[in-house]
Amino acid sequence: MNPPHKESFIIQGLDGQKKLDGEISIEGAKNAILPLIAAAIAVEGISSFTNVPEIEDVSRMEEILAALGVKAVHRNNAMTIDPSGFTGTRLPRDIAKRMRASVFLTGPILAKKGRVDFPHPGGCVIGARPIDIFVDGFQRMGAAFTENDEFYSFAAKGRLRGASIFLKIPSVSATETFMIAASLADGRTTIKNSAMEPEIDVLARYLRSCGANIFGEGSPTIVIEGVESLQSPKEPFNNIPDRIEAGSFLILGALAAKNLTLKNVEPKHLEAVIFALQDSGVPISVGDDTISISDNETPNNEFKSFNIKTHEYPGFPTDLQAPSVIFLTQATGESVIFETIFEGRLNFTEDIVRMGADIKLWDAHRATVRGPTHLKGRELEGPDIRAGLAFVIAGLIAKGESTIRNVYYIDRGYEKIETRLSKLGASIQRVSE
Repeated sequence: MNPPHKESFIIQGLDGQKKLDGEISIEGAKNAILPLIAAAIAVEGISSFTNVPEIEDVSRMEEILAALGVKAVHRNNAMTIDPSGFTGTRLPRDIAKRMRASVFLTGPILAKKGRVDFPHPGGCVIGARPIDIFVDGFQRMGAAFTENDEFYSFAAKGRLRGASIFLKIPSVSATETFMIAASLADGRTTIKNSAMEPEIDVLARYLRSCGANIFGEGSPTIVIEGVESLQSPKEPFNNIPDRIEAGSFLILGALAAKNLTLKNVEPKHLEAVIFALQDSGVPISVGDDTISISDNETPNNEFKSFNIKTHEYPGFPTDLQAPSVIFLTQATGESVIFETIFEGRLNFTEDIVRMGADIKLWDAHRATVRGPTHLKGRELEGPDIRAGLAFVIAGLIAKGESTIRNVYYIDRGYEKIETRLSKLGASIQRVSE
């Protein structure tokens, strides 16, 4: 595996001025394409995908597929996956430990090959992400579980069998992993307390286009009637726009743009964020596949603060909590942040305080933000994908120069961020350390 890039962003802050202007097209959803890639190895024939983002996480998935004998070709935001050489059952330790999305592959590998070995899934340091939910579900489907110092293993004799699975939390990754596995299981699988995110819907549509029998996606109960095999769809399958990228750019636009139009977006996927910003005073208008901020001349300190309680979809997304905290440092009033999903996700606020923000971290899940405050540029180190992008927003609205290190995390979730923001008028430069 290629080592993480030792690169930084150098950002010249706008000091609260609203100088960004223009249009930006939203790329394909990271959180949708990764399970789609995983599902494609459970299918007979070559699958083609469009609207595939050019991000590090997709590149890492390609490397894992290669280790399993699967051929993937990714160029010009399109991807083909040919599983005809699929023989491997062990995920490569060095990559999988760095990437939580590798867990999606356990479902198709186990369903197709009867065994899967994998290290503890890694990724961003944003709190505990236990695998017990996967252990319980796969055991109910007839797989035996073992572990040693390096790997977890599931093994099944013959086909997985349909089962009733109740998720103790509505985990997106567990819902998607079991959907893939259950599509090839013997009999009916019912997933209760399932996640309802848009990424669940798109995976169900792809699997259904391959011949799967799936019902109830978008509700708390999903039913899958297993089939003996899945066949790749005849037409390329189009990935959905990235709602987290869109929400992040919308927040940046509220703080730093006079006019900004987001194109290739699904506004219905962002209603919690749109309504919160509109209530705060941000002039947002919504089209069929656009979101615009127009004539945004209101000083940021005239925006009203609001409280955030992150919640599974359709609630306020945990992945937009960090950018929203940056917005609230500029709005007037006190805001309460309640992070209900990950207990480590508020740790980034310590760096924002060093920039001048008034944030009190009460515990792993709760913080208060008092605004408005004047942020000053600093050197920051991105701790995860979403906080890294929040640091970019903070640097752009601050006074002076900021250096954002560890931009590999940002590259994992956002395509060519510095190029795209520069076209709006931002001063952001990538440099090698």
